[in-house]
Amino acid sequence: MSLAPLPHAPAARAGFVRGFLSVPSAAIALAVFVAMSAAAFLAPWIAPQDPYDLMQVDIMDNLLRPGERAWSGMTHWLGTDGQGRDMLSAMLYGLRISLIVGILSGLIALAIGTLVGLVAAFRGGWVDAVLMRIVDLQLSFPTILVALILLVILGRGVDKIIIALVVVQWAYFARTVRGVALVESARDYVEAARGLRLGSLRILFLHVLPNCLPTMLVVATIQMAQAISLEATLSFLGVGLPPTRPSLGLLIANGFNYLQSGRWWISVLPGVVLLVLIVSVNVLGDRMRDVLNPHLGR
Repeated sequence: MSLAPLPHAPAARAGFVRGFLSVPSAAIALAVFVAMSAAAFLAPWIAPQDPYDLMQVDIMDNLLRPGERAWSGMTHWLGTDGQGRDMLSAMLYGLRISLIVGILSGLIALAIGTLVGLVAAFRGGWVDAVLMRIVDLQLSFPTILVALILLVILGRGVDKIIIALVVVQWAYFARTVRGVALVESARDYVEAARGLRLGSLRILFLHVLPNCLPTMLVVATIQMAQAISLEATLSFLGVGLPPTRPSLGLLIANGFNYLQSGRWWISVLPGVVLLVLIVSVNVLGDRMRDVLNPHLGR
């Protein structure tokens, strides 16, 4: 018994890229996400100042409007906040933290959820029943409530919020991967591998897992956007990141009290950046889903 040959990998990748970029909104979203990620990565080199270095921040320059010049002669193109920090620099550093938290928590949750889903689908029986009841229990609680309770217990910090986001996200991956793995486990190529007496781990990770990757990538993209949004919400509520490592959500919270006095830029500008980031990630996830499953696209 022989399995059907797989398509040539470079040609398949080229076709995927062409199909992905054929929609203008996806191409724009990809360009925006890449540009924002590059700006966040290069923040220490391209930011006008380090907004969290007390030697570079002057309280006398606080609440400057966009385009105003500071006492030192520096022009703050996006204004300053209540502590005199340059808003452009603060947003670049905040964007960096938001991306780090969203990507790391998504990758860890993806790894845990994928392992649980594959084991549940492949082993079946009481193993599947126990693991899925744990997943059902996790999914029955509101995400924001679980994250709030965990952060109250763990405290504030980048590592703490990553742990909280992993706990509230892994069940989504586990449920999705289990559904896909159940379908793949019943296909002919898995039966052929079992007929060749291949080990269970080899079948699971070398045959079933690669065919689950397209669905996993789509879910991971959407969950990353949700993680960024959830982290911003938690930081806005004051239970996420500390003031020394602010993200976009904390920057929005810092300027919330200034809105009524007309200092709109302190909250609005980070909010716009956060909105653009989340929308671009969601558009990429939706387009990836349509390319990988053309029936959904139609």
